[in-house]
Amino acid sequence: MKSEHLETYRIMGLKIGYYRRLRGLTQEQLAEKIDKNTSFLSSVEAPNVDRTLSLDTLLDIAKALNVPAYKFLKDDDV
Repeated sequence: MKSEHLETYRIMGLKIGYYRRLRGLTQEQLAEKIDKNTSFLSSVEAPNVDRTLSLDTLLDIAKALNVPAYKFLKDDDV
């Protein structure tokens, strides 16, 4: 991961966690919906872990949470 993108990935992970909790899902439930394991999702949401994710995975998360994918990339709203 390029260091210039670290903050974007951090914000994206925080937003994923925010919308997941807003929908009343555990990490385990969301991970199951997107066919990933809980440790993967945990590392994506952790603000102190440098974890990338593919566009396919981001789109899967957006669909599972019923949130437009662009919301995870915008840094001006949660």
